[in-house]
Amino acid sequence: RMFHDDELEESEKFYVGQPRVLLLIYALYNTLVARSEMVCYFVIILNHMISASMITLVLPILIFLWAMLSVPRPSKRFWMTAIVYTEVAIVIKYFFQFGFFPWNKHVDYTKDKPYHPPNIIGIEKKEGYVHYDLVQLLALFFHRSILKCHGLWDEDEKGDSSSNKEDTDDELSLTGGRRDSSASLKSVNLAASVESIHVHFPEQQTAIRRKSSSSISQLSHRSSFSSHRSKRGSTSTRNSSQKGSSVLSIKQKSRKELLMEKFREQMIKAKAFTIKKTLQVYVPIRQFFYNLIHPDYSAVTDVYVLMFLADTVDFIIIVFGFWAFGKHSAAADITSSLSEDQVPEAFLVMVLIQFGTMVVDRALYLKKTVMGKVIFQVILVFGIHFWMFFILPGVTERKFSQNTVAQLWYFVKCVYFGLSAYQIRCGYPTRVLGNFLTKSYNYVNLFLFQGFRLVPFLTELRAVMDWVWTDTTLSLSSWICVEDIYAHIFILKCWRESEKRYPQPRGQKKKKVVKYGMGGMIIVLLICIVWFPLLFMSLIKSVAGITNKPLDVSITITLGGYQPIFTMSAQQNQLKSLDSNEFNDFLRSYRGNTAALQFLEGYAREDITRADLEGNSNSLWTISPPSRKKMIQGLLDFEADFTVVLSWTIQRTLEEVYPYYIKAPSDSLAKPIKQLLKDCKWENITVSLVKNGSKEGAREWWVLNQLGKRQKTPQESLELFIFSDKVSPPSLGFLAGYGIMGLYASVVLVIGKFVREFFSGISHSIMFEELPNVDRILKLCTDIFLVRETGELELEEDLYAKLIFLYRSPETMIKWTREK
Repeated sequence: RMFHDDELEESEKFYVGQPRVLLLIYALYNTLVARSEMVCYFVIILNHMISASMITLVLPILIFLWAMLSVPRPSKRFWMTAIVYTEVAIVIKYFFQFGFFPWNKHVDYTKDKPYHPPNIIGIEKKEGYVHYDLVQLLALFFHRSILKCHGLWDEDEKGDSSSNKEDTDDELSLTGGRRDSSASLKSVNLAASVESIHVHFPEQQTAIRRKSSSSISQLSHRSSFSSHRSKRGSTSTRNSSQKGSSVLSIKQKSRKELLMEKFREQMIKAKAFTIKKTLQVYVPIRQFFYNLIHPDYSAVTDVYVLMFLADTVDFIIIVFGFWAFGKHSAAADITSSLSEDQVPEAFLVMVLIQFGTMVVDRALYLKKTVMGKVIFQVILVFGIHFWMFFILPGVTERKFSQNTVAQLWYFVKCVYFGLSAYQIRCGYPTRVLGNFLTKSYNYVNLFLFQGFRLVPFLTELRAVMDWVWTDTTLSLSSWICVEDIYAHIFILKCWRESEKRYPQPRGQKKKKVVKYGMGGMIIVLLICIVWFPLLFMSLIKSVAGITNKPLDVSITITLGGYQPIFTMSAQQNQLKSLDSNEFNDFLRSYRGNTAALQFLEGYAREDITRADLEGNSNSLWTISPPSRKKMIQGLLDFEADFTVVLSWTIQRTLEEVYPYYIKAPSDSLAKPIKQLLKDCKWENITVSLVKNGSKEGAREWWVLNQLGKRQKTPQESLELFIFSDKVSPPSLGFLAGYGIMGLYASVVLVIGKFVREFFSGISHSIMFEELPNVDRILKLCTDIFLVRETGELELEEDLYAKLIFLYRSPETMIKWTREK
């Protein structure tokens, strides 16, 4: 051993001998120490999600546009800014908790108003107003202690002092204004009438070596030094000019002229001071982003897949939680809204914005433009924060802290911002070769890739976007041809690799596990597809069906087209469910009736409702004397037919007119149940006209009474049994609405067509499917991608022509795909 220490070995043995729980705690603590800056970012974002105010808005924006873009790590200036800002925010919040402020006197009334000024600023009075700020401050101090332990806290100051000293020596020694190659400045003369101000900007070099964020302070020192030096020179020039003028001038200046001259001098000084302070802020920021866009070296990485997954998660959150981004759609459902051909405005706007950002991100990734990505990052950070914390609360009329779905969407978007900043800091990859799912050849990548290709229009959209934003000599059809060949060869490569991992010896029959596993699953799947409509419509109402009891039962009887003689409805207490004894007696009464028992098998006790209708009509009989006389004549004529019209549009004679049993299906058309009637005959009812004389005149109404009621009552009344069909749940109503024949036509036949294409036409694709070794073809496709990325466009045309010839020549294809 190069180095040996007994104490270290004893310490290692002691550490290994600790319990697993303690080792896990050690590992978690070490992870926390190693990622302490991520912990700080998480706490700051969490604090902003819960507080959602202007006070907490500053630090998240600084994280995404300063800290995460700093190389190699955030500077001491950022952490000191975060610590001081958090301390000031705590003091401000504490100060505004006193009750003598006017807005603190009506807290219960204004606490849920999103546009109340104290709520927007973050100075409202509430319980636990500073808890998360204290946790944030604790995390910042924890990270500060870790940096100090590793000697990284004062690293920037040392670098700044040494660089400032070197720059000062260079300025004093080099009179020509030359600088070193990494910090050369050229003078821009902003001359005024009395004094000139020299401002220095960095030269537009093709490559500037990246430094840490200390370059910001370095440039600020330089600009201040040069401004001070130029100010001294201009002051001496001004003094000399004034001296000369005093000698040559004969007439002494008046008091007014002297005041005006002093005023102009003060204005010039104020202008110079303003420009100086502005440049002290602008120049470091400009230099920071310039070094970010034009690095001399960078650790190239590719996190586009992770950014795409974050955008996809946000897209899913919008689809399934779109109600959180609207005003009056808190109880809405996207499936019900789309089934009613209604597109919610909030859902449409959010989907289009999210999809548009995904397209722009893909274009920037293909063009590999870091400057465009930086501009897009800045616009997106400010735009998302402005929309989420200032526009959305007004649209939804509730605070962001009360909108859980919006908080989840914002947190995932913050993950995207972090990945995007990491991509900017490291730079885009120089070569983008193929799909990210085609990097390895196994079952997982195979099924994920095939699932990716099954998403409608996703493969086509990706191919067209890649063709638009990638330099190539191929036409769109040729590009799509290469992509299709590459996808096909990748799938074959995955199958060939699986055959190598799990070889099948020659002359052996397939194992039963494979046959019954794969074949049995396919058989069950095909059977389920064939009988799916029948199973679905049977189970949807019997197993998952919901009892749909009637809320109102109305009966209207009209004699011969005259004024209705009877109108009555039953509601609430008049609609009664059968108890167990009544239901058993009801079934027992049809013991010998096979048709009735078969019908009753489809209904449970809770599906049957008995409606008790009062025999007296609830409206007076108002008929004109001529019509009354004519109706009496018709009733006295026993040889003529006299019709009675029921409310469910069934016309019958007065005898056997009452149906007694009504079936209420899922639609609005109620039908009588003939299976439960004795000899299929309807019940008889008695109809009598009651006349009551009073001072106001004679009043008449009709009284109806059912003769064969199950529930015997002394007063005149009608009894009606309603059998309610179960209805499908609302979530499956759009599918159940097609019916059995609709499901067969729209589901089974379409799936059957795809299955038939899989089992037929195999003979035409044998020469392209049964390729023993596809490594050479796969390498040819990757070579096309490679020469395209390197700019060898003529070679791309040659390789594409070679690929096309390979598929046109069966003999060449056989030679290329032989086993090595």
